[in-house]
Amino acid sequence: MSERTAGGLEFRIHGMDCADEVSILRRELQPLVGAADRLAFDILRGKMTVLAGSPAVAGTQIAAAVQRTGMRAELWTDATPNTAEMSFWQRRGRAALTATSGVLSLAGFVVHVSRSGVMGALGSEGTGLVNGAPVPAVLLYIGGIAAGGWFVAPRAWNAVRRLRPDMNLLMAVAVLGAASIGEWFEAAVVTFLFAVSLALESWSVGRARRAVDALLAIAPPTARVLNPDGTTSDVPAANVHIGAQVVIRPGDRVPLDGTVRTGASHINQAPITGESLPVEKGPGSDVFAGTINGEGVLQVEVTRLAGESTLAQIIRMVSEAQSRRAPSEQWVDRFAQVYTPVILALAILVALVPPLLMAGDWGVWFYRALVLLVIGCPCALVISTPVSIVSSLAAAARHGVLVKGGSFIEAPARLVAVAMDKTGTLTEGAPSVTAVVPYAGHTRDELLRAIGAVEAHSDHPLARAILRYVKDAGIAYTPATEVRAVDGRGATAVVDGKAYWLGSHRYLEERGQETPDVHEQIERMSAEGRSVVVMGTDDHVCGFVTLADAVRPESAGAVARLRRAGVQHIVMLTGDNTATAERIAREVGITEVQAELLPADKVAAVEELVRRYGTVAMIGDGVNDAPAMGRATFGVAMGAAGSDAAIEAADVALMSDDLSKLPWLVEHSRRTLSVIHQNVALSIGVKAVFVALTFTGVATLWAAIAADMGVSLVVIANALRLLAAPGTDGGP
Repeated sequence: MSERTAGGLEFRIHGMDCADEVSILRRELQPLVGAADRLAFDILRGKMTVLAGSPAVAGTQIAAAVQRTGMRAELWTDATPNTAEMSFWQRRGRAALTATSGVLSLAGFVVHVSRSGVMGALGSEGTGLVNGAPVPAVLLYIGGIAAGGWFVAPRAWNAVRRLRPDMNLLMAVAVLGAASIGEWFEAAVVTFLFAVSLALESWSVGRARRAVDALLAIAPPTARVLNPDGTTSDVPAANVHIGAQVVIRPGDRVPLDGTVRTGASHINQAPITGESLPVEKGPGSDVFAGTINGEGVLQVEVTRLAGESTLAQIIRMVSEAQSRRAPSEQWVDRFAQVYTPVILALAILVALVPPLLMAGDWGVWFYRALVLLVIGCPCALVISTPVSIVSSLAAAARHGVLVKGGSFIEAPARLVAVAMDKTGTLTEGAPSVTAVVPYAGHTRDELLRAIGAVEAHSDHPLARAILRYVKDAGIAYTPATEVRAVDGRGATAVVDGKAYWLGSHRYLEERGQETPDVHEQIERMSAEGRSVVVMGTDDHVCGFVTLADAVRPESAGAVARLRRAGVQHIVMLTGDNTATAERIAREVGITEVQAELLPADKVAAVEELVRRYGTVAMIGDGVNDAPAMGRATFGVAMGAAGSDAAIEAADVALMSDDLSKLPWLVEHSRRTLSVIHQNVALSIGVKAVFVALTFTGVATLWAAIAADMGVSLVVIANALRLLAAPGTDGGP
């Protein structure tokens, strides 16, 4: 362990699997580091950060303090721990001790039965109390208790030192109490079953942790960099700079985010965006680290460093999400903090009041107090919520929905209203040709051939859209000559020896060639929210091309699915003109539109929605959407094409720019809440039943811990169902 000051150091904590252990670490380390806000924890990755500050603390002091809690600390490295380099104790220590506890407890029971018979070992007269165990059996029981309590004892002692009772202390008191009255078998079984429940908790969090660690492995460690002389070299991805050219062969994973410069292929983007079908890529297309190249060779210009790639951001955001705890988690934590000392106090009363005031038998009531301690352990309750949240976050990330915290995985379940930006959210964010209208006897192909020839020299967004349309239509053309731009209005050119002009409605008016019929047609097209490009010769108009921002194919279906999910208030907020906004709204099924808004107007509109409806989501993709996202209950960003500002401001990012992920998130959030409520109800319900059975004398120690472990198994299995959440199409 380094002797460097711990300010800014990061540690991997072995054995930190739940919020209870985070609380233990905070209590142990706070006096050492000076303030609780100098400690940050990431349960999902088993990471603890000691932030810079005063007093200065050596790394060895931090490690020693962690050791006192029964956990272990080592300096953090970004590499996933190599299990092959870990000792057997590090890899299998908990499982080995748990198994040893079970074997020794069983062996002790066999010896006990061979000497005292079954009833002698289990107890007499229905009280659970035994008449005494033979020494060999006691020694085996003690061995089982020591093995099962190896990780529990340091934490229980820490709870005593800090005067903060927790589930570990409850178990330790119950086990020591049972042993003190000769209930060695039950003490050993309680220890073993509690060790099993802790192992299950560690395994369940480990499974979700491995799901995130798997993301780290999907980006290749090296990139095939193109050298100036045309050769290639394998270079560590972390060492490749922005602007470098990398070659990606068929079947290779993309090493870094970049833009395709040459080549064409299909890319499987499922690891990043959750898209089920490969996406066609060509020059100018963006590619993401960790995605899988198809059949073509691509030359890609790197646009982001390895640590700044979309994949790296996903991993970082999923990890940071653990610090934003869900309301359910916070409630369970507060409940457990009050519940644990109450159970301890109640157990003391059960042990003392009946013998002192009601002439009860001291042994019987002491035993019942121990049963109450065991069944009162909030293990299943504390496990239930974080495992559900972690599983839900991991499932969402697998489906291309990046949720930045537990609090935001629950909010969509309560969603009442959604505010949507138009451009880049409901629409593609780029113009496309919607209609070609020949005029004055010209044919469609003649018009496209001439307009393609003129636009071939332009880099204007409308010109690029028209050229794409001409190319897709299979129209061949020869680039025009004598092309002359007319500032902000159009252009003139010669096509196949004939003079043409091309431009806006304003340019048509300036040329004095507008007839009443042409004016009527242009006005009608413009009223539909479309841009109109007019083409003509010196003596007449040849035709029109209309363009508009195309609606995303999934937009209408996503809006309809949101309504079916119970989100009745869907509002479009846009800075575009009213005619265009209303046309898009009609196409996607939105009835409430607010157009021609500045960013401040969008903020005011979202604030009004929050005031009226309570839980409101704002979804957008641009810098101008970021302030409104911050005012909503939660913000949703179109992650693939959205601006960095919007993604940073948002609480949820749709990595594939697929709006159908939003209603999926609402349904997934409701599944998550349902699982949490089921787990909490089951945990508390079983405890209530056993508390009643305890006072009637029916419950025994081993039955209580078996019931508690059974509930733990059920809630963990129920929570892990969320990892298999169906996709947006209903499939896995």
